[in-house]
Amino acid sequence: MTPQEIIIRPILSEKSTQLEAINNQYTFEVHRQANKIEIRKAVEMVFGVRVEKVRTMVMRGDLRRVGRFYGKTRQWKKAVVTLHPGDSIELYGED
Repeated sequence: MTPQEIIIRPILSEKSTQLEAINNQYTFEVHRQANKIEIRKAVEMVFGVRVEKVRTMVMRGDLRRVGRFYGKTRQWKKAVVTLHPGDSIELYGED
């Protein structure tokens, strides 16, 4: 897998913004089969930063209902990447 296939998108939520400001941690949605080593190398290659630690978790699909029909949302994998002090990633576009 290429680094662009491993990192699907950044997760921009209130909690991830707090992690970014306080602990220098960034949250990404990553490919389901990617392991911590591949995620680390992909973030270092794409963003040009040094990664200190990677934590991963599989987000299970939720049961949803529309009218009388039930379905499930998809499962996806989330990675929380801790960077070395002094490194940062610019996720927001500068105007």
